[in-house]
Amino acid sequence: MIEELLMAVAGAATATAVYVGAAARVVKQYERGVVFRFGRLRGEVRPPGFTMILPAVDRLHKVNMQIVTMPVPAQEGITRDNVTVRVDAVVYFRVVDAAEALVRVEDYKFAVSQMAQTSLRSIIGKSDLDDLLSNREKLNQGLELMLDSPAIGWGVQIDRVEIKDVSLPETMKRSMARQAEADRERRARLINADAELQASKKLTEAAHQMADAPAALQLRLLQTVMAVAAEKNSTLVLPIPVELLRFLERATPDAPRPEPAPQAPPAPPPEPLPPIEDLTGPSVDPSS
Repeated sequence: MIEELLMAVAGAATATAVYVGAAARVVKQYERGVVFRFGRLRGEVRPPGFTMILPAVDRLHKVNMQIVTMPVPAQEGITRDNVTVRVDAVVYFRVVDAAEALVRVEDYKFAVSQMAQTSLRSIIGKSDLDDLLSNREKLNQGLELMLDSPAIGWGVQIDRVEIKDVSLPETMKRSMARQAEADRERRARLINADAELQASKKLTEAAHQMADAPAALQLRLLQTVMAVAAEKNSTLVLPIPVELLRFLERATPDAPRPEPAPQAPPAPPPEPLPPIEDLTGPSVDPSS
């Protein structure tokens, strides 16, 4: 009798252990459990920790609530200013309603991926090339809004969308390089012209100062000679200022000028000769 009782207790304990082993589930901290009983969704979502279900009746589906980082494959499109580009992005999203993520959409990750690709191509067609290269923050916000609107109905929340890279054709890269080079050349010329203007103003002021103090010009000349002599040149060119030549010219007395020699009076014109008389008579013919 006692043996039969012990066998019954042992059998009941074994059945209980098997039942508990089949019914026991552990939900991790970053997961939520969704229970379906005979295919029908139970109202509550199981929190993290130990939980029990009915074996052969309930089905427990665990949904990851962590933020998912999903890369968006590069999409090729034509911008609004007719430039062909390839743009890839990355989407950060997480599940906020585990039951909706399982019931409303078959595969929420695949759905978010396809929606991200479609939205990225749409953003490419609505944007200019300059916006894709320099105004990415605005495009990221627009892309996030396009993804967040349908994702809310799936129990998914879009945290952030980032455009990673924009690939341009080689011809466009060369054109942009030439444009950047021309812009830098223009800026360099403007800077040089501004420097020349400022230098001319300073030189004008210096010329006025030297005109008021002539000794400053001599000091500047001596400084220039010292700077040239420090180079250890074999030939030293010493310029003579024009003011020094003028000073020497004013200091030199005027030399007496020689008087011009007296000019001879002009010779009188010759008198006309008297007419010559014809002393020969008329010619005589000897034959007569």
